Amino acid sequence: MSPPLAPVEPPVALADEPGHLIRRAQQMAVSTFHEVHGRHVTPIQYAILRTLHETPGIDQVTLAQMIALDTSTAADIAARLETKGWIVREVLPRRQRSLSLTDEGQAVLAALRPGAQAMQSTLMGHLEPQEQRELLRLLRKFVHYQG
Repeated sequence: MSPPLAPVEPPVALADEPGHLIRRAQQMAVSTFHEVHGRHVTPIQYAILRTLHETPGIDQVTLAQMIALDTSTAADIAARLETKGWIVREVLPRRQRSLSLTDEGQAVLAALRPGAQAMQSTLMGHLEPQEQRELLRLLRKFVHYQG
C-alpha cells in the first residue's frame, strides 16, 4: 500500500508572485524610459551619468557597486560612454580607472532630467503621494538600499 499523498497547496496566482510583479514593473519602467528618451541612451547609461554627476571621479569598481552591476559590465558600458564623448576614464594606480562626466556628458544628463521627471510622474501618477513614498521605501528596503 502506498503512503497517502500530501495535500496540494492551491497555487499562488501569478499576479501575487513578487518575481512576476517585479519583472512587469521593470518592463514598464524600461518601456516608459524609451518612450520618453528614445533609444540613444539606456536606463543603465542614465544611471551611470547620474552617479558620475553626483560622485565625480569615482572608480569603475565603486560605480559598479553603486548601481548594482558586475565590474566587467560597468567597464564595458563606461568604455562605450567614453567613445560617445560623455565620460572620461583616467587610469589610477593599481589599474583602476577614475570616471568623470565630460561637458557633453553633463549636457546629455541635463537634457535627460526633464524626461526623467516626466517618466516618474507617468510611472507613479496613479498612486497617491503617500503611496508613492511607501512604494519607494519598500523598494529600497527590498534591494537593501539605505537612503
